[in-house]
Amino acid sequence: MADPFLIGDGMTGGYGPVDILHNCTISVEKGQIAVIVGPNGAGKSTAMKAVFGMLNLRGGAVRLNGEDITRLTPQARVRKGMGFVPQTHNIFTSMTVEENLEMGAFIRTDDTIRDTIEQIYTLFPILKQKRNQAAGELSGGQRQQVAVGRALMTQPSVLMLDEPTAGVSPIVMDELFDRIIEIARTGISILMVEQNARQALEIADKGYVLVQGANRFTDTGKALMADPEVRRSFLGG
Repeated sequence: MADPFLIGDGMTGGYGPVDILHNCTISVEKGQIAVIVGPNGAGKSTAMKAVFGMLNLRGGAVRLNGEDITRLTPQARVRKGMGFVPQTHNIFTSMTVEENLEMGAFIRTDDTIRDTIEQIYTLFPILKQKRNQAAGELSGGQRQQVAVGRALMTQPSVLMLDEPTAGVSPIVMDELFDRIIEIARTGISILMVEQNARQALEIADKGYVLVQGANRFTDTGKALMADPEVRRSFLGG
């Protein structure tokens, strides 16, 4: 059977001598949304970083569109089509919104960068209004839009988001999730870690519940939402 578009397959590894992930598998298909949820300390962000090449694996492999990229650096993975938005320190606060977006195009050599910026302004209209404002002066939700926009400037085939709605209001969270759905509809695969598990699983094609660095439940978002044990243990009933 062919691999999913992106897969971290049987990943075991961590930081130094301590393994945080234990035979953990995470994957996402083309144009779909996969969500990683679980309790604090479950290894959710570690799994994301492992897929992006930010820690060494002692076991398992990462493959993108059938190609083994396990040994590639994060920078090389960006050139292969992966975009990553970390939870914090994900914008240049002293630069304007537009300068942040331009920085996202650093690997590109084509002449359609301006077109991509306009596409991002269509996706996030508030950024167009504030394009000449320092990104550090924006609200939390607007900063996240800048961070996502900057990652989209590389024209990725996979967009990875670590806690994209952390610290934002419920209204802003809903709006961000709506934009994430729009991005996936363009054919970009979305892999994200999210604390707001219930809301994230509602938009997920596929969900992963991790516990202590290992897969505990894997299913469609809808199926996980309907699973009594998942609801009781991880979604507050």
